[in-house]
Amino acid sequence: MSPQEKDLYKFILIIAVVLGIIIAYFIFSIIRQQRRTLSLNQEKILAEITTLENERRRIASDLHDEIGPLLSAVKLQINSVESEDSNDKMLIDKSSSQIDEIISKMREISNNLMPNTLVRKGLVSALEEFTGTLNKTNQLRINFSADPEVKLSKEKEVNIYRMVQEIIHNTIKHAKATELNIRLQTKDNDLILITEDNGIGFNFDTRLKENSGLGLRNLSSRTEIMGGTHHFYSQPGKGTKYVFELPLG
Repeated sequence: MSPQEKDLYKFILIIAVVLGIIIAYFIFSIIRQQRRTLSLNQEKILAEITTLENERRRIASDLHDEIGPLLSAVKLQINSVESEDSNDKMLIDKSSSQIDEIISKMREISNNLMPNTLVRKGLVSALEEFTGTLNKTNQLRINFSADPEVKLSKEKEVNIYRMVQEIIHNTIKHAKATELNIRLQTKDNDLILITEDNGIGFNFDTRLKENSGLGLRNLSSRTEIMGGTHHFYSQPGKGTKYVFELPLG
C-alpha cells in the first residue's frame, strides 16, 4: 500500500469514526428525549387522574356529609306537619316518598364516586360488593374471584377498581355478553387482573379511532402510571379478554 493510499485510508477511517460518534450522539439524544417525554407524559396523566379522583372524593363527601343530612332534616320537617285535609296528607306522603327516592339515588351516586367499602375494607371487598349488586340488576352474569387479598396502596386500589368499573361498563354497553369472568391473582411480585367475556368482540384499532375508544385509553393510562403492562385480545364474534400485569411494590 502506497503512502497516499495509507493517508486516504486513515482519512476515511477518521471520517467514519466521527460520523459514527455523531450518529451515536443523535441516537442517544433521541432516546433521552423520548424517555423524558414519556416521563413528562406519565406525570401529566398521574396529575390528571389524581385531580379527578380527589374531585370525586370531595363530591362524594359533600353528598354524604352535607346534602344527605339536609334532606333527612327536610323529610323530618315535612313528616311533622299535621293536617286534617286528605289532599294535604296525600301531598305530604308523596313528598316524603320522593325525598326517600332522592336520598337513595344520592347515596348510589356517592358510592359510585367513591365506594365506602373500598375506603374501609379494600379492593377485593369493594369488587365483591360491586359485582354482587350488578348481578341483581343486570342480565350480564359477572363471576368474580380473587386470591387472598394482598397489601396495595390506596392509589393502586382506586386505579384497579376504576379499571374493573370501565371494563364492566364497556361489556354491558358494547359486548352484548351474557357472562363476564373477572379474576385477581398474584404471581411472583405482580398482581394479575384477567377479564374475559363471551360477547361479540370488536376491532381494537377501529374502536380506538372512535369516541368509544376513550375507555381503552383510560385503561392504558391507569396501567401505565402503575408501571404495569396490558394485553387486549378480541375478535369480532369471539369475545374480549383483558390481561393486566401490575407490580405489587
